[in-house]
Amino acid sequence: MRIFGIGLLVLVVVGSAGCGGGAQPRMRFGCYPSATVGTSFPDPQALGRHGYRSAGTEKNGIVYTCKGGQIDLAHLRIAADWTKYLTRLTYECLTRNDSQFSFRSKPAPSRYFVQIEYPKGWGDMPREERERIAGEVSLALGQYFAYTASTWHEIVTWFGYRFVGFLPEFASSFSWEDSFSNLVGTRIAAAALRDSEHEFDEAMTLAIDRELGELGVQSRRTAELASEKVRGEWFTGQVVYLVNMKKRNFDIGLDDGYVTPTLVPGLSDCWEAQAQRYPAPKFSTADKYGFKVNLEIEARIWEADKILSIVYPEGRAGRKRIEPAAHFAKIMDYIRQEAAVRYGLDAEVRP
Repeated sequence: MRIFGIGLLVLVVVGSAGCGGGAQPRMRFGCYPSATVGTSFPDPQALGRHGYRSAGTEKNGIVYTCKGGQIDLAHLRIAADWTKYLTRLTYECLTRNDSQFSFRSKPAPSRYFVQIEYPKGWGDMPREERERIAGEVSLALGQYFAYTASTWHEIVTWFGYRFVGFLPEFASSFSWEDSFSNLVGTRIAAAALRDSEHEFDEAMTLAIDRELGELGVQSRRTAELASEKVRGEWFTGQVVYLVNMKKRNFDIGLDDGYVTPTLVPGLSDCWEAQAQRYPAPKFSTADKYGFKVNLEIEARIWEADKILSIVYPEGRAGRKRIEPAAHFAKIMDYIRQEAAVRYGLDAEVRP
């Protein structure tokens, strides 16, 4: 199983643990799922070769799948590259027996702190067994960290964070394709990292085509029609950054452990299609082997005070970190309530 020839999309700075993470991947910019000027609808049969380090022939934009709805390919690829890097970073730390490490990400500048408690007898295991277990655990944790980081980006943009100061990002926060696209990216990365016959970029290219095929990817024309079909009800506006996104999907897997995609109703090419839900990444693999893992986020943005006041309503008292496992549910409840006030009780698109 070749899972450690890896890197990451964001700028990553390792903390005191001293682990490395390999080469860093490049930035990409996503698309809105709306039929607006600035949204690209690529030919799903010609998406080019995935490029961890360089764009090459890589094509991004919005494709439509019968079982997964709209998929933002840039979000998918970004989440995949995060998974690749964070898997290697975690693996190197586990094989060094480090009890903690940290990484920092852009575009939302936050530092992520990871604490690890090892299972009893870990140091007495044969080296080959420790490496095998570390490989399995790090791949699962890489997916969890990447998916959590992508969700955190959706959260901070809801509260007003902008990567480019003059370009608003609120409309894209939890737009109805984002979370599922991110999740699919972590799944595809895991498949690519398990591919022992191809290098990562080639393995990703093959895995993307395979996954989109299984989800029932449709033609470019159908993708355009799907986005146009919900104009007025799900969004208004003609130009990206000026669009009003009236519907969101806030399902990040907290309720039942699964993320369910949003399907556009009434598409003749996807008649009676059922949404393909996927499980959100968890700590379950680490738990199986006796590891105890904790992840905290320290937000280094202006919007942090508002978010911290939600999770610590009794007073922050110097507390500066978000613990996703404990706090994301409370934050999402707040966001849902705000969305209902802004757009009405049916603001969330549900399957």
